[in-house]
Amino acid sequence: MSGLVHWTVDRSRAGIWVVAFDNPPINMLTPSAIADLHALLGAADQDLSVKVLVFESADPDFFIAHFDTSKAAERQDQAAAGGHAWTDVVLQLCRSPVISVAKIRGRTRGVGNEFVLACDLRFASRQRALLGNPEVGVGLPLGGGALEWLPRLVGRSRSLEIVLSGDDFDADVAERYGWINRTIDDDTLDAFVDGLARRLATFDRDTLAALKAQINRVGVPTGADFEASNTIFWEALSSSASRARRSKLDRLGYGTQSSFELDFGRRLVDLRPDAPTFDVRSGAQAE
Repeated sequence: MSGLVHWTVDRSRAGIWVVAFDNPPINMLTPSAIADLHALLGAADQDLSVKVLVFESADPDFFIAHFDTSKAAERQDQAAAGGHAWTDVVLQLCRSPVISVAKIRGRTRGVGNEFVLACDLRFASRQRALLGNPEVGVGLPLGGGALEWLPRLVGRSRSLEIVLSGDDFDADVAERYGWINRTIDDDTLDAFVDGLARRLATFDRDTLAALKAQINRVGVPTGADFEASNTIFWEALSSSASRARRSKLDRLGYGTQSSFELDFGRRLVDLRPDAPTFDVRSGAQAE
């Protein structure tokens, strides 16, 4: 389909769209990218030849880094104009007759993790995938679905470990927790996902959709559940505590190919109010 800015669609395989996210420098999700994703999912639903959507990243280091909080005003403008919210995208993925598969390489944090949780199937590179929700470190609750999905998938205590620590988790731990379907060696991940997608594409779309709909009766959160978390996220974004923590982000290298972004989970402690800030631009400790 035309008009997409940060998503490319490969339709060379019968019944399969391979969708790659490409938003340099580190694949942050923006409101405009969310709107494009909404349109893409709608087009796939309407095209009766599509049975499988495979989502991947054009950047091997970042699948989806996280939401770009600097674009918050853009999101609010879209909402005021009747634009589609993240909740709509999540519900589309859940309810679509098309089977969605996340092929995860690189860091998958915040809304990136919430996106793969909304996909039907998740497969991750053993060597290259990291998953996490670091929102606690910037003074924010999780608003994109992780609070709804994780307890259903991994249980209460592991959900608390994930969201309260804000840490990064490798693919082997994610598999053991039930967060993803399985972890696969990086050199065989492409072949595995392609083989599964081709297999699914041999089956009838209506049958796939019916099976998915029946499974959805157990374990899929409601729109009201998603919207409740989404609301508290946007309310917290303007809090003084959250603003104080986020004020350090730019000096640490937020939104760039930096050591901070590569190790976001480990570096969350650098955002506490009394922590010194190392300015990546000047190479000195910031006052």
